[in-house]
Amino acid sequence: MKFDIVTIFPHILDSYVNESILKRARGKGLVDVKFWDLREHANDKHQTVDDTPYGGGPGMILKVEPIFQCLQEVLGKNVVARRVDRHETWNMKHGTKSKKTEVIMLSPKGRQFDQKKAEELAKLNQLILICGRYEGVDARVEKLVDEQLSIGPYVLSGGELPAIVVVEAVTRLLPGVLGSADSLCVESFGADVDAGRGVKDSQSGVNSRQKHFIEYPQYTRPEIFAPAPAVKWRVPKVLLSGNHKKIREWHQKHIKSKYRFPPIFSL
Repeated sequence: MKFDIVTIFPHILDSYVNESILKRARGKGLVDVKFWDLREHANDKHQTVDDTPYGGGPGMILKVEPIFQCLQEVLGKNVVARRVDRHETWNMKHGTKSKKTEVIMLSPKGRQFDQKKAEELAKLNQLILICGRYEGVDARVEKLVDEQLSIGPYVLSGGELPAIVVVEAVTRLLPGVLGSADSLCVESFGADVDAGRGVKDSQSGVNSRQKHFIEYPQYTRPEIFAPAPAVKWRVPKVLLSGNHKKIREWHQKHIKSKYRFPPIFSL
């Protein structure tokens, strides 16, 4: 899968994409993450990408022209022209199943990103993420995107951190990225804990049963941890019993509904 991130800080996330899961996924050729410098698509020698808002108001607004021209390079002029006309055959808003590319702008007013959305995006071939900065983005950019996403009800200085959240959440769902496919079936916001008996999507590998949840508590050695004198924190006995039926029952009992604990991010 290809991720194209449009930003005025193309190196701000270099260290993150070169570590851990994303590094391994890129090394295997499972994902390609490319940053596009918005300033390279400005029309003047000063590489100006922002200006004051019409009608007054604080801050600076990202201009529509550099974003438009950057998308022309990423997608091709013909594709962007069709997008402008809103007659492209692969536009998801028209309900066409053949769509394999989506353009998303990270915005506080967008739909809140969640695991279900990550599973939808994992079926794409290409995801283009536009990162805002300053006071906002010229509203005409909305005519070029399929959707706007937010990672939570708070304000950040730009869309780069939300973009990498989306990239990692989607990447984890791609076949071959994680060491064990079972990890997708028994983790927070994934399918139900007995999802192994369900049917998995042929593209994303994600179980089709959309019962998202907060994962049950997990423990490892030591069996007893003493953080202070006369204080002992023990692993629940049932997890040490070797009785798989009772362990599964304990897992089911300790699963929490996603509606009770709204997520911001998941580990």
